[in-house]
Amino acid sequence: MTTDELKKLVQEIVAESYRLNLAHTSERNAPVNYACVFTHSSDKYEEIINVAQQLGPVVQDTTMGLVFHISALPTVAGILNLLKIRRSDTKRTERGDADFTITDYENFKRTYLGKSGFSIIKRPEIEMIELLDPSFNVIAYYSNPPLATVLKIK
Repeated sequence: MTTDELKKLVQEIVAESYRLNLAHTSERNAPVNYACVFTHSSDKYEEIINVAQQLGPVVQDTTMGLVFHISALPTVAGILNLLKIRRSDTKRTERGDADFTITDYENFKRTYLGKSGFSIIKRPEIEMIELLDPSFNVIAYYSNPPLATVLKIK
């Protein structure tokens, strides 16, 4: 995989996640905060990590994979600067996910949580609403605070 191929894949993941967002919410202008490529084997993870390192430095190392601060990548949902490469996980067969920033997270949570496809994930530094729809090959997330804020990245 080349850097151009990785960029194209990420743009496709963000575009499909944005379509998922549009299909289930009224959020028409929610910008992308970060995107994640799911790998489906250890070999693919290593291959994509090697390519992603050419796009920018690692800013977070999680149990599920590395997060990179990449050069500005234009997407249908705005400029992307954070890219995660996720280790292989049998629970995640999708291509990837995109995380969108919601202006009024609490209202969004009240409006959508409990509706079909929406669930909540609570972590020490961040709370995320997850949107799954089996007719899409991606996941959409809405985090509070956004990952860029948690990592103190502008």
